[in-house]
Order: sequence, then C-alpha cells, then structure tokens
Amino acid sequence: MPFPPPSADKKILEEGAAFTPKFDAHGLIVCVTVEAATGEILMLAYMNALALEKTLETGVAHYWSRSRNELWRKGDTSGQVQKVVEIRADCDQDALLLRVEAGGDGKACHTGRKSCFYRKIEATPEGVSLRTI
Repeated sequence: MPFPPPSADKKILEEGAAFTPKFDAHGLIVCVTVEAATGEILMLAYMNALALEKTLETGVAHYWSRSRNELWRKGDTSGQVQKVVEIRADCDQDALLLRVEAGGDGKACHTGRKSCFYRKIEATPEGVSLRTI
C-alpha cells in the first residue's frame, strides 16, 4: 500500500480527506504513542512506510528501530503488544499519534517502566539534571 505524496496545496494537506503522510529525508515519520484509556504518553518512536502499512493492516503497532535499523512489532520480545485503537495525523501530516491498548503488564518502556517519559528535567543554579519521577 504505497502512500501518495503530500499535496503542495496547504489547504488540501491540512483540511482534505486524503491521508498523505510526510516522511522525512530518512523515510521516517515520528509517532507519539499514548494509552487509549488514560491519555498517558507511553513512548515516542518512528515509523517508515512499511511499519505504518503493517500497523494499518494488523491493528498492532509496528515501528522502525533507528538503532537496530529494522522493523519491529511492539511486544514481540517484551509481551507488551500494543493494540491500536485509533491513529491520528497532525495538521501537516508529518507526525502521528497512536492511541493503544497496551498488552502484557502495560509497561511500554524497555527499562521496565510504563512510560519512556519517567524523568523530569530540573534546572537549578548549579545546572540542569534529570530526576526520576
């Protein structure tokens, strides 16, 4: 399922019904994944066209691993399969939002935490640091 290129017409791109995801120069699109029931941000990942196609075809979240340079289905090794409830595209179609039901124990992060966003940035007179929350 090849995706058509984004329209150069801003009105069509932003208000039209055609889904024309805008992949970056590396063939990737950013994807924020949230828990459908709570809206809690679980993770940020990237998809290439194949990952997006597999996600749409199967209803299970697939991503592109930039570090491993390979396609991965969330949960294949961790058991944290993400069943897609809804996919949204932002206004200019260069970012996606996945609302999912997280399987397993619901921990999306490879560190064993529910969310990959488990540290808060704190600025002090001594500098900037991270605090686990």
